[in-house]
Amino acid sequence: MLKKIFDITLASIGVLFLFPVFSLIVLMVKIKLGSPVFFKQVRPGLNKNTFNMYKFRSMTNESDKDGNLLHDEARLTEFGKLLRSTSLDELPGLWSVLKGDMSLVGPRPLLVEYLPLYSKKQSRRHEVKPGITGWAQVNGRNAISWDEKFDLDVWYVDNQSMWLDIKILWMTVRKVIMRDGISAQDDVTMPVFKGSK
Repeated sequence: MLKKIFDITLASIGVLFLFPVFSLIVLMVKIKLGSPVFFKQVRPGLNKNTFNMYKFRSMTNESDKDGNLLHDEARLTEFGKLLRSTSLDELPGLWSVLKGDMSLVGPRPLLVEYLPLYSKKQSRRHEVKPGITGWAQVNGRNAISWDEKFDLDVWYVDNQSMWLDIKILWMTVRKVIMRDGISAQDDVTMPVFKGSK
């Protein structure tokens, strides 16, 4: 209950104070990338229940001759890279926190198609609400392997506390300023998860 109050309070303050930033990004995405402004995708959350996760759109909708979207690297614009490197694309996640689908801190919500690929231990990341930021994000983000990321997620599940959440939020601010761990090697974000060896 304390975590929920903490989440709603900080998310509400964030939405109010960052409203001018929200408005500017909406305008810039509209100019640079067109509509839609928001990227929406179904992600699994607490107990693997799905919800709609929103981000500011950072990629174009360019497709090949067969109508298939081009790979991420080809669609990610310089403006999109700026949004991602500053984590401004994640700001709509505050609405998900207010709705109760996400927490400020927790394992990042990944793709639904990854669910059958998790080991029993890795699936434990769904014992808590997903977060806008998390222990894996402040300990390597996309620059660490999937196995390392999942180990960090499960560590958070076993050790979560209010003080740890505050520590992670503070570390997140530092990571965002330093733009640390944004991309995996040879990938604009993370390679596709194909299951652990």
